[in-house]
Amino acid sequence: MKNMLGSGKFQMIYIASCGEGVNAFHLVESTLVQFPDSDISVVKVPRLRTESQVDDLIDKVKDIESIIVHTIVDSNLRRYLTRQGMDNHIVTIDLMGPIISKIETFLDRKPLETPGLYREIHLVNLEQVSAIDFALAHDDGLNPESIAEAEIVLIGLSRAGKTPLSMYMSVLGWKVANIPFVPGVPMPRSLDLVDRRRVFALNINPEQLQAHRRMRQESLGAKDIYAYSGKDEIEKEIEHAQKYFITKGYSMINVSNKPIETSAEEIIEMITRRFKANAHIRDFIPHQGSPQSNLTL
Repeated sequence: MKNMLGSGKFQMIYIASCGEGVNAFHLVESTLVQFPDSDISVVKVPRLRTESQVDDLIDKVKDIESIIVHTIVDSNLRRYLTRQGMDNHIVTIDLMGPIISKIETFLDRKPLETPGLYREIHLVNLEQVSAIDFALAHDDGLNPESIAEAEIVLIGLSRAGKTPLSMYMSVLGWKVANIPFVPGVPMPRSLDLVDRRRVFALNINPEQLQAHRRMRQESLGAKDIYAYSGKDEIEKEIEHAQKYFITKGYSMINVSNKPIETSAEEIIEMITRRFKANAHIRDFIPHQGSPQSNLTL
């Protein structure tokens, strides 16, 4: 028997789910903190909905000291996974079956057993959380290697309002990255992979930019603020930035004396008009017929 308890070789827990497996993942992670220094890896296997996918999972893990924790709503598939686990000496833990069975008894009603129903009902909330995470991870030029995944890219000088605008639009469900434009500093090469129709350059008048920068410097307690907030220097930066924006063919949005909501509406309207139904970039989900299509090990 390969999965001998207490063997000392147990190192993997697989989360198999017909959805994304997020809740089971967090439950297992919260359990593992009770076993510090256990060095257990937790791997999600999402969108597992066919027997062939179960077979593929079993084949991949049968020679590994592991446990399969699963949240599958289809009762037939749950039983199949349990049988396959027993036949291959793999411990399986069913988190969904007992709960469904109890509720079915109390309500005297059969469950729908529809995979992904929770995600479908809560899709807007999940997309919002994903968008906020994306905006935080791509704020102020962070993680440029994945900027091509952005639905909207904002470019602008320091203190032009990129971050608050990014965060506001992310709450509306848009994956937004923002990149600072610093004269003399090369922009990330990955920016060239982004459709320029998704890139928006923020223009701001010198007086407002100067006021924003002085407030920032004063809040930091800086004494010499001229190099950062001097009017002549700011005007040169704005001129340099505008030349770059025009050369690259980016859409320019004037954010001077505008509330964030107005600038966001302007950008979203342009994106929606340009891309219509494809304005949002959805994650590609492989066809369910392929046994390996949804297995991420």
